[in-house]
Amino acid sequence: MPTSNLEAKQENSVSVQAIEEIALTIAAKDLNPTMMSQDFLKMSGIIDQDWELAQQPILNPNAAQLSFKNGINITAQPNSVTITESISQKKLEEVTAGAVATKFVAKLPYGDYLGYSFSPKMLLPFPKNPQQARNYITGNLLAQGAWKNIGKTPVQAGINLMYSLEHCQLNISIAEARLQQAQQPPMMAILFSGGFNYNLSTISDSQEKLAQLNKAISSWQNDFGQFRNIITQKFLGSSAVPETQSADDTNLFPMGDTL
Repeated sequence: MPTSNLEAKQENSVSVQAIEEIALTIAAKDLNPTMMSQDFLKMSGIIDQDWELAQQPILNPNAAQLSFKNGINITAQPNSVTITESISQKKLEEVTAGAVATKFVAKLPYGDYLGYSFSPKMLLPFPKNPQQARNYITGNLLAQGAWKNIGKTPVQAGINLMYSLEHCQLNISIAEARLQQAQQPPMMAILFSGGFNYNLSTISDSQEKLAQLNKAISSWQNDFGQFRNIITQKFLGSSAVPETQSADDTNLFPMGDTL
């Protein structure tokens, strides 16, 4: 993805590829992780019968984690469930996380839903100039000041931003990250993390709450497009939509967290 503010447009010839991921989180009162078994998900029609697990699932009262070979991950904690999917060169119409979330709500219409969040992530690696990832945050996004010149190494920084949109609240965080791919040396990168947060707890009517939840879930493509536009146009100074890179065998470590 060519970016005018980053690494001199990668020498004007090599485009930076973004690794992207989306996560849809549904919060509901008394949601128990133990209900998220593969048998329940298949018998209820939330996932297709031919989905295969990529590894042994985790299922206990505190957490559930199911990773499927098609790239979908379903995780649950008390009172919430999250469906995560790597874009990995997929067209938006090929992404299935939104459909899984919609089916989950359809099969559990009497849940006491508290909220919903759509969380996209975009990671931009810098294979040629690792320091540029840090310089972008401390040099481009933050003002100059003596606070930068403390200690014996360059300051590390992360930024958290909050926006009030017409339909929801949007949080964006920007941080350094380390990209580790199989049989490749680590690369420094910038991780943009978004969160479109919809509060349902103030809606007293259960049918209206369910309708608003379904409306929010069905808007994930619009939210994702808005997130992409904000990052590429407002932060990176480019109107080009980033190319996606396969995240197979990829581990991302944004200062201790994973994408």
